[in-house]
Amino acid sequence: MREIVTLQVGGFANFVGSHFWNFQNELLELAEDPEADAVFKNQALNMDVFYRYGETHQGVPSYTPRLLSVDLQGSLGSMSSSGTLYNGGSSVPSSVMTWDGNVSTQASEPRRRNLFLQSLYQEEQENSFTVENGVSGAENGSQKEVSDRDIVEQLENDVQYWTDYSKAHYHPQSLYELSGFWIDTHKFDNYGIGRDSFSGGLHGEEMSDKLRFFVEECDHIQGFQFIVDDSGGFSPIAVDFLESIADEYTNVPVLLYAVRGPGSAIDSISQKHRVSRKLHDAVSFSRLSSLCKLIVPVGLPSLSKSKASRLLCIKDEKPYHCSAAYAATLHSVSMPFRMEPLGPSADSTYASGALTVNEVVQILSGQARQNMVTILDAAMPAPSLTGNQIEQTFLRNLQPLTPEVSEHVEDLQSVESMIVLGALGTGGQRASIHEVKSMVHAAYEHAITRPIFSHLSVAQCPLPIPLPFPSIFGNCVGQHGELLGTPVIGSSSRGSLDVHSIPVAARLRSSSAVLPFLENSLALKHPQIQINFWKLRLLEQESIKQYNIGSVLNKTAQLADLT
Repeated sequence: MREIVTLQVGGFANFVGSHFWNFQNELLELAEDPEADAVFKNQALNMDVFYRYGETHQGVPSYTPRLLSVDLQGSLGSMSSSGTLYNGGSSVPSSVMTWDGNVSTQASEPRRRNLFLQSLYQEEQENSFTVENGVSGAENGSQKEVSDRDIVEQLENDVQYWTDYSKAHYHPQSLYELSGFWIDTHKFDNYGIGRDSFSGGLHGEEMSDKLRFFVEECDHIQGFQFIVDDSGGFSPIAVDFLESIADEYTNVPVLLYAVRGPGSAIDSISQKHRVSRKLHDAVSFSRLSSLCKLIVPVGLPSLSKSKASRLLCIKDEKPYHCSAAYAATLHSVSMPFRMEPLGPSADSTYASGALTVNEVVQILSGQARQNMVTILDAAMPAPSLTGNQIEQTFLRNLQPLTPEVSEHVEDLQSVESMIVLGALGTGGQRASIHEVKSMVHAAYEHAITRPIFSHLSVAQCPLPIPLPFPSIFGNCVGQHGELLGTPVIGSSSRGSLDVHSIPVAARLRSSSAVLPFLENSLALKHPQIQINFWKLRLLEQESIKQYNIGSVLNKTAQLADLT
């Protein structure tokens, strides 16, 4: 077994993670559905890499993500912190201080399940009744009270929490709310505030215990998939986690995704606040990058206006939308980690190019220049492998989801790991593994510049689109992700009721094209001037005086030294 433990820290990270686990849940359901496309029944994937077997207190078998999610108190919406499969106990924080004075309790009304969660609960109750009584769904006679279109409409207009669209069942050890952190998330917006709030409590010890629960039951853990919302106060919490991982699991690699929603890129009117944000970004990135093997910045200032959204219909103001696109790409990148490894000359009909987390790290950051900051590119949906110009255009369809990446850089020392899922060939049929490999090889042959090394993973299984997925596809995207000759009339966007699966291409790229991101985000254009400037401003930042800003900038300068 080559298990992966996933950590999600922060609000937007959990929005991304919720979509990620919905994709996994959909794959599991389609594999058991007799009416589903055969490609989902022959995935050649080992889902145990991300999931664990267990059983509830009632002895019912369970199959839940090997996950630890951390967020502010009150962020779970209608879901209990004990999950949905297990009977929840008291939600009183374990770190309450002894107090002999009067105590008053302030409790909010439980949030009602939305239509999607109600429908999900009803379906599970009906399935349970069917199994227990040995009757078919038709004999059960129940009727669905809410239409799928009503569900989609409500999700499009009223998603407040990442749990509002979560299909997955979670183990009680998976969900951790930071008790005492029930504050305005807009104020929990920088490294210093997060560090001050997190210090002096039992949160670190409690979270480490939860993480240890998942790690210790692994036979042979291959790595940690760490998704952190690094735009504010969650960065120091992630740093605490990473320090614990470095101490206890020294040789286990961490693949870190630093994700940000579009809202985090809005410029402040106040110059002082902008300077403060720059400082905290520098400290955050320096600390996070020093504790992982590979860091992938994800999150464009405006996803809707980017080239990556050419076939999408994204609303930047909705985390529910943006996180779906990012999660689809993270899902694609993770596919090689659960492919069954084959011999050097063997090739599966359904999947090829298995990798471990450590192998990806070695490919991208283990080269001579030791570049650990990696670009994430995506084509969603990926183009069909038809037409005379596909070899010339395929690579151009891959657009960065990492911000501030240079478009025209000829880096002859770049290295890549590419993943292609569910590519369509002639007549809308699934392309074979061999066809995809041949096309990608031809694409690189036609390219003006080529990476010094590129690894290719291919799976015939496309990205499944589950019901809670948002309506972010343009009206030229067909049911299986094919590009239609004429737009669908009557709607500018399409969702899970219209699009059932799509082909996706994703790429992790180690290249000097990331240099503008490091320069702009970490204030490295004029280091000597900036050091004096930051030192002056640092006097106003009492919460992070413990960090030497000169060493922070030196660290980030090392990250930027890609030549």
